[in-house]
Amino acid sequence: MKKIAILGSTGSIGTQTLEVVRENGDIEVLGLAAGNNIKLLEAQIREFRPKLVAVWKEEKAKELRERIKDINVKVVFGMEGLIELAILEGVEILVTAIVGMIGIRPTIEAIKAGKDIALANKETLVTAGHIIMPLAKEYQVKILPVDSEHSAIFQSLQGNPRGALQKLLLTASGGPFRGRKREELAHIQVEDALKHPNWEMGRKITIDSSTLVNKGLEVIEAKWLFDVTIDQIEVVVHPQSIIHSMVEYVDGAIIAELGTPDMKLPIQYALYYPERRFLPGERVDFAMLSQLTFEKPDLETFYGLRLAFEAGKAGGSLPTVYNAANELAVSKFLERKIQYLEIPEIIETCMNEHRNIQCPTVEEILQTEQEVYEKIESRW
Repeated sequence: MKKIAILGSTGSIGTQTLEVVRENGDIEVLGLAAGNNIKLLEAQIREFRPKLVAVWKEEKAKELRERIKDINVKVVFGMEGLIELAILEGVEILVTAIVGMIGIRPTIEAIKAGKDIALANKETLVTAGHIIMPLAKEYQVKILPVDSEHSAIFQSLQGNPRGALQKLLLTASGGPFRGRKREELAHIQVEDALKHPNWEMGRKITIDSSTLVNKGLEVIEAKWLFDVTIDQIEVVVHPQSIIHSMVEYVDGAIIAELGTPDMKLPIQYALYYPERRFLPGERVDFAMLSQLTFEKPDLETFYGLRLAFEAGKAGGSLPTVYNAANELAVSKFLERKIQYLEIPEIIETCMNEHRNIQCPTVEEILQTEQEVYEKIESRW
């Protein structure tokens, strides 16, 4: 019986992780953490009976305790609560599906406690990859990617010497606005940007996919996950989302992972690695596929992706600025406080005005995030 804990159990990745648990029947969920969706969290607690549950706010913890007073489960809150869950005795794999830089400290503590990490929290590596990856090596902990693209690369690397890797090819669907020019995006509304053509995801990541900032975050994350330079990473727009990503080797061979768009595949692969389990669902029918197409990303219209390459090459605290500026800008767009095209404008402005810190500490990373937030709040 494999034992796991989930940071972000009520979000898209968290709920799909619990579907994988439900379908397999041989995983015990020892811990759950969530934000504001107490009703869903209560239902998860009643079904999976974890030992420990963490929420962010104290008042939500009080509400949850009242709701589940008939169940013997400990409820904690805040950063201390997330860390307590991350290091919970008996947990073998921590699924980090929480959104935002809030995931950095719990991930670090989980690694120190010897837990393998099923990583779905992009921000952890984007902002603190220089801390996380050496730490995982020191404590001999596996970082198992849950993002479909990074999982595809991880799978395509199996059985091949790392020194033979030439290039990573990250695929992108292109989002709902593929082919449009900047002037055509001037009046985009929230509802338009939330219509992803292929994947079912949370609101924030869906907006990120429409701007290609999500792909930019994946570029920086891939740099750390697979120990490559930014110049070894190429983004390829593939609208059908059948090829999830590829690895090119020094002899010119390209190995890819293909499948229908289903996040449960990379989740299950991470939880059972290196074992492969049966997963119910649709299969690719090549006879029904009329074509697979590929194109270069439009870095002029979707320049949020270009900014990611710049931030990834510069390193230091600049990826934190990229991530934090996007996070708050997307939040403001979802709240209808800014226009769609202001998202990359805000990111670029914050990056241009930032004095880069090389090898920042966790404290400096979080301080940089706060400074970016304050700058945006004062201007937009």
